[in-house]
Amino acid sequence: MHCSTPYLNASEAARRLGVSTKALRLYEQRGLVTPSRTLAGYRTYGPAEMARAAEIVSLRALGLSLAQVTQVLEGDPRSLEPALATHEAKLEAGIRQLVDTIAKVRGLRAGLAQGQAPADGELARLLNPGAEFGTAFDLPWPWGGERFELREIRPLNYIIGPLGSGKTRLAICLAEKLPNAAFLGLDRIHDGHAATVARLETDAALKSRVDRTLAWLVDEGAAESEALIALLAGLESEGPAVLVVDMVEQGLDQATQEALIACLRQRAKAGGRPLFLMTRSSAILDLPAIGPDESIILCPANHSPPTLVAPYPGTPGYEAVATCLASPEVRARTAGMIAWRPQAA
Repeated sequence: MHCSTPYLNASEAARRLGVSTKALRLYEQRGLVTPSRTLAGYRTYGPAEMARAAEIVSLRALGLSLAQVTQVLEGDPRSLEPALATHEAKLEAGIRQLVDTIAKVRGLRAGLAQGQAPADGELARLLNPGAEFGTAFDLPWPWGGERFELREIRPLNYIIGPLGSGKTRLAICLAEKLPNAAFLGLDRIHDGHAATVARLETDAALKSRVDRTLAWLVDEGAAESEALIALLAGLESEGPAVLVVDMVEQGLDQATQEALIACLRQRAKAGGRPLFLMTRSSAILDLPAIGPDESIILCPANHSPPTLVAPYPGTPGYEAVATCLASPEVRARTAGMIAWRPQAA
């Protein structure tokens, strides 16, 4: 970075680095980067701070926890090897996919040379592979049979709505209609910690994955708890190609929720399986931090059909989404509330 780089305020620095201002504050809290201060006390980031922050962002993109980032920056590179190995595997998978796509394009061109047009949907699948994983179905009560279509499933998909809006029913429908999908309900907590422990004791591979992710989350500031372990046991299970999670924040404090969503975002970037997360927590669904690999599905209070909402102020549905969200502290106080709707006579 050139010495002529101007000093930037926190929002400008975050924009250039491709992270949120909240992430920059977290790096500062962990002692990883120390911005200068103006006479008025505002943070500023000069060339040295930006270079340091860029290094942190790169290490985070490789999947390192904040504790591991600290180790690397302090001269201990051991955490880098497995992270680079994972990155290499991802790149190789991308190359294989690209080679396969090129082969399909050549096949289509060969067919055209012989007067054979592409089959229906073949070009759409070629140009937008994610589109083939969409779904469409008639909505159940309380919508009354309206058609719901989801043409593209992104790595992270949030389902949100006020109490009684039908978001749980939508989540269950998605788990039923999407190929090879599973629903991870709140029985993960209600069944008790003993059931989770018994499951992990009989599946050494699952326990290893849970322990590894749990250690990463604790490094990020998460608090180990029965609710978190139960959630991880579901998230780390093999088999389903898509996972739909009921109230992902249930039983988790704010620091744990923030660590969890950071972990899930990194997995999404690494090509993990798509997730649908039911939530009403502003720590999980942090609107300013939503990226291009994420989507928001709103179930309106008036039982209009669920709709996709863009994460930009002023767009249709944005204010409704923002109104549904609450801090983890407020969510903890209202976690036991349920919606009740009288049946028609």
